[in-house]
Amino acid sequence: MNGTREDRDTELTVAVPAGNVSLEGTLGLVPDARGVVLFAHGSGSSRHSPRNRFVAAKLREASLATLLIDLLTRDEEAVDDRTAHLRFDIGLLAGRLIAVADWLAHAPETAHLPVGLFGASTGAAAALVAAAERPEGVRAVVSRGGRPDLAGTALGRVQAPTLLIVGGRDVPVIEMNETALAKLGSSEKKLVIVPGATHLFEEPGTLAAVATLAAEWFTSHLQVGERGASAP
Repeated sequence: MNGTREDRDTELTVAVPAGNVSLEGTLGLVPDARGVVLFAHGSGSSRHSPRNRFVAAKLREASLATLLIDLLTRDEEAVDDRTAHLRFDIGLLAGRLIAVADWLAHAPETAHLPVGLFGASTGAAAALVAAAERPEGVRAVVSRGGRPDLAGTALGRVQAPTLLIVGGRDVPVIEMNETALAKLGSSEKKLVIVPGATHLFEEPGTLAAVATLAAEWFTSHLQVGERGASAP
C-alpha cells in the first residue's frame, strides 16, 4: 500500500541519558534516511518551538531523520527562565550535545546514519564545540542566527563543513558570524545572509529559505556509509 511521506514518517519520544540527567527529545524517522540531524536549540527555545519543528519537517522531506531535544531539564529551564544563565553555559550545552550525538551513534534506528548538527542562537556555539570534540562523528554543521563566536578556541578545531545563516537585518550577529567564519578550521565553510530577515526569521519566506539552505547543505555532506565513530 502506497502512502504519502507523512503517512510513512514516524515520530518517537525519547529519553537520552547525559551525565546525571535524562533529556527529552522527539526523534523523527523517515524511510531510506541519508543522515540524521540533531538540533541544538537557542536561548529560551525548546523542541516544541514552531520554528524548530518547521525546519525539522522540511529536513525530513529531504530524507533526513531529525532529533529535536531539550538540552536542559524542566527544572533547569525553570531556573533559566528567571536567570537566563544556563542558556549561555556553552560548556554544559556542548557536553550534553556530545552525549546525545554519541547516543545516536548507538541507537538502533540511527546507528548507521551520519550525524549533522543544526544550531540556533547559543545552541550554534554548542554545536560547533561538539563538532570540534567529535571530528569523526559530526559530518556537517548548520547555524541559524547563531552565536558561533561563543565557541571560542574550539572554532579552529572544527573540521566539519559548516554553513552559517544570518538574517540581513540582524547586523550585530552578521559581524559576529563574519569574525567566527574567519576562525573556523573547516576546509569547507560558508556564510549566507538571508535578505530582509531579522534574528528570528519571522518575515514571510525567510524561515523557508533557511530550511532550504540547511537541507541542501546536509544532503550534500551526509552520506550513509561515510559516518565515523562518534564515541571515544
